[in-house]
Amino acid sequence: MLPQQLVFGLALGTVYGLIALGYTMVYGVLLMINFAHGEIFMIGAYVGWGVLTALLNAQVGGLHPAWVVPLLLLHAMLVAGLLGVCLERFAYRPLYLRGATRLGPLISAVGASIFLQNAVMVTQGARMKVYMTSLLFPRGWRIQVAGASISALVIVMIMVAGLMMWGLHELVQRTTLGRSIRAVAEDRETAAIMGVNVRRVIAVTFFLGSALGGAAGVLVGLYYTQIDFYMGYSAGLKAFTAAVLGGIGNIKGAMLGGLVLGLVESLAVTFGNPAYKDVVAFIILILTLVFRPTGILGENVAEREKV
Repeated sequence: MLPQQLVFGLALGTVYGLIALGYTMVYGVLLMINFAHGEIFMIGAYVGWGVLTALLNAQVGGLHPAWVVPLLLLHAMLVAGLLGVCLERFAYRPLYLRGATRLGPLISAVGASIFLQNAVMVTQGARMKVYMTSLLFPRGWRIQVAGASISALVIVMIMVAGLMMWGLHELVQRTTLGRSIRAVAEDRETAAIMGVNVRRVIAVTFFLGSALGGAAGVLVGLYYTQIDFYMGYSAGLKAFTAAVLGGIGNIKGAMLGGLVLGLVESLAVTFGNPAYKDVVAFIILILTLVFRPTGILGENVAEREKV
């Protein structure tokens, strides 16, 4: 039982980590929390569902995870990334260019979150949508490791999320774009003086973070098989908890926070009452803010008065 829950916690944690990266990247460059990120995750799940449903309705033969899952991820990441860029352009940029206080972007983010929730509800309906996961991953596709029965889907989830986390880390640390992102996160004004196109870097950061959130939406949809327009609320808050736990603004911290939260939540189901599993995340958030507000890997930084 315990090995099984640890595997489940690892899979869940990698997904939380993917979503948390969106929060931590935006905070790194703008010192603001994009509270509409959970809805971007939700829309990514809907895009994946729409593509999979279209393939099934078109009666495309030979559906295999090797090409269907990348196709779902590609569409979800593209739509979610572009949506993130639009949010930055129309909901946040006018505020930070005018030197608005932190309250302005926060209110704008909450408004965008509510708008996206209701837009999906109106266009897609309030009923849950069902991912036909069983057609891609038959139940017989399992391996036994140390007493745990691991499905092919869980292996795919861990591999995909792990590769995306590694890819983002390498991009930020080893590329010119990554150096620009780190420069803007360190000092936006100085980066602009040194020739960095700050607006473009911020837009790219929103695209990358949102794309990862969209990919996480597809993975969650495939795993739980049911999605709805409200799913981004809970997942977004848990991912925000993971980002805070690891150290918001720290990419490695977001990954670590996601893994810790996923494992703790899974163990809470094993040794406690499953009905309270969602409470665990918020207890962790409160304890982190009280005893370690900078998170596990976070550092104290002098905050700017305005963004």
